[in-house]
Amino acid sequence: MYKINRFDAGEDIHDLIEISQAKVIHHGKKVRITLDIAESLVKEIDEIRKAIGVERGALIKVWLHERLKQEKATQGSRG
Repeated sequence: MYKINRFDAGEDIHDLIEISQAKVIHHGKKVRITLDIAESLVKEIDEIRKAIGVERGALIKVWLHERLKQEKATQGSRG
């Protein structure tokens, strides 16, 4: 199960953030893709996204981003 942090609980977290250090990252033009995914997988994704309160597409984007970072790190360590 997921642990709810201060932000997710709706608490003020401004004391944890140094706004002057914040950076906005623009990833460029967005491209729409279509995926055919098994219904059972979609149901599992939806269970997780409902538990943490995010939209399906947002969760999938985060997961893809995390996996790409992981793959790049693995490729970098191979030489």
